[in-house]
Amino acid sequence: MKEMLSKVLPTTCVRVADLGCASGPNTFFPTYEIMNTITKICQQTHWEPPELQVFLNDLPDNDFNTVFRSVPAFKGDSKKSCFITGVAGSFYERLFPSKSIHFVHSSCCLHWLSKVPKEVENNNENVYISRLSPPNVSKAYSEQFRNDFSKFLRLRSEEMISGGRMLLTMIGRSIADPTSKDNCCIWELLTKSLIDLVAKGLIHKSDVDSFCIPLYYPCKEEVKETIEKQGSFVLDQINSFEVNWDFENNDCNKYVMFEKSRSGQNVANCIRAIMEPMLANHFGETIIDDLFTIYAQHVGEHLLHEKTKYVNIILVMTMK
Repeated sequence: MKEMLSKVLPTTCVRVADLGCASGPNTFFPTYEIMNTITKICQQTHWEPPELQVFLNDLPDNDFNTVFRSVPAFKGDSKKSCFITGVAGSFYERLFPSKSIHFVHSSCCLHWLSKVPKEVENNNENVYISRLSPPNVSKAYSEQFRNDFSKFLRLRSEEMISGGRMLLTMIGRSIADPTSKDNCCIWELLTKSLIDLVAKGLIHKSDVDSFCIPLYYPCKEEVKETIEKQGSFVLDQINSFEVNWDFENNDCNKYVMFEKSRSGQNVANCIRAIMEPMLANHFGETIIDDLFTIYAQHVGEHLLHEKTKYVNIILVMTMK
């Protein structure tokens, strides 16, 4: 950030894009951190702090009304010049004027694909890549991710200034094998829960067979190869870290006893927040409560035997 500011200041305005901002309590957290970082750098270097224009982006059906109602509370009595704008649209499309953005941030969004990959019709009874999926399924998912991520990079290269920075966090996997447990396990348990509903006569097997989730958890090698092949950005850093499925099951707190029902419910609540609209649209709203009750039980039983983790990949890039 300091190097970028040294090249653009004394500009009157630094423009920041937060892609996939959502509308919950964490929406303004990246903006807050960016504001504080810029302020500290300017204090240390005795530069005049620039105005900050922040573009909060998400899909058109995002609850932007809640976002805008939260702006006064976020700014409070602050004298800092920060201007908030909402931008509705997919980040797999152009969102901003050419060479206008200084800094791009996105967290936990880029594992979502633009669409379900083609040629996965034979992935029966699997909502995502599974250890039982045919080889063509993981190949189709990988190719869709590479195409989407490459397009994302190309579009941002058209919108960003030379020397602009991008900070991305995406959910990935720890090893090259796409059927690894940190890639597919949580979705295999969702498939298992849907099959339980089939056995109860609440949904049809054909509905499960026709449902696929448009996401992909890449490994670091896939991410690096796509960046290098696309060619618009220099990859400055790539790191990864792990977090437990259950946010309450903290590895550092040895005094918290594991309780499978509570842990399973915590994970089920998180997945429900993400997946409910998609599942309700495909299977109907009436099965949602039953589905996630069963899912919580399966997750709790899994975590009783194995503490599985999400893998997060962090990228820092510079626009050429």
